Amino acid sequence: MTNAQKWLTAFLGIFLALFILGRITQKDETFSLPENYTEKTMQSNQELDAMSLIRQTGCVSCHGQNLEGTKIAPALTNIKEHWTRDGLINYLRNPSSYSGDDRFKEYKLKYKNIVMPAYNNMDVKDLGKIADFLLER
Repeated sequence: MTNAQKWLTAFLGIFLALFILGRITQKDETFSLPENYTEKTMQSNQELDAMSLIRQTGCVSCHGQNLEGTKIAPALTNIKEHWTRDGLINYLRNPSSYSGDDRFKEYKLKYKNIVMPAYNNMDVKDLGKIADFLLER
């Protein structure tokens, strides 16, 4: 047996021993909810407010932390001049369908190489929260 084979055998033996030792000493940790914690409580904790949804979807990375616009995307303020709630939700679900609009032609010239992502996989309720928030600004 060569030295390399001896080292490899020793390494594998130590690895196997540590693996078995780790499995033997592993604690069985279980998680249980408090008795007064109901399904409704879990659901309300999972619901997000509009600004959290906006951050989670990544809007702030292009439109800015305060949604007042950046060099790569326009501001999301005073949008009620151009949008209704349903129109904005439809736009968020499929922005490319609005590419023929004159306003969006101007945006393409000003904000080059940026594409507004579609959020058609988001829950419509969440898109409604985002739309309501943006229309109130």
